[in-house]
Amino acid sequence: MKDESLFECATTVDTSFYQNIADNMDAFYFRKLEVYQNAKKLSRYVCSLIKKFPIEERFDLCSQLRRAVMSIPINIAEGFGRFSAKEKAHFIEIAFGSSTEVLCELEIALDEHYINEEEFQEAEAQLILISKQLSRLRSSILNNGDSFLK
Repeated sequence: MKDESLFECATTVDTSFYQNIADNMDAFYFRKLEVYQNAKKLSRYVCSLIKKFPIEERFDLCSQLRRAVMSIPINIAEGFGRFSAKEKAHFIEIAFGSSTEVLCELEIALDEHYINEEEFQEAEAQLILISKQLSRLRSSILNNGDSFLK
C-alpha cells in the first residue's frame, strides 16, 4: 500500500505552473506578432518562387531555401514556447540567421536566373523588414522580459 502511494505521487503531474502561464498570457501570442505574420507571408512568397526552379534543383537549392524560409516563423513560434527571456531571444536570433541564409540563397537563385530582379527585390524588401522587426523584438525581449506581452 505504501508503494502504491509513492507510484501515484510520482505519476501525478502538477499542472498549476502551466495553468498559471495560460491564465496570465495567451499561450500562442506569437501568432499576433506582425513579424510572425510577415515571416509566414515571405514563406508563401518564396515557396511560390521555388515552383519555377528547374527540376534538377528540387533536392538542392529548393530544399535548402524552403527549409530556411520556413525556419523563420517556426523559430519565432518556438521561442515563444520558452519561458525565459534568454531562451526566447535565442530563437529570435536563429530566425534572424535564417533570414540572412534566405537572402544568400535568393541571390544564388538570381545569379542562376531562376528568379528575376523584380522577384528578388520583392523578397529582399520583405527580408529587410523582417530582419529589422526581429532585431527590435530581440532587444525588447532582453530589455523587458515578457512585460511587453501584458
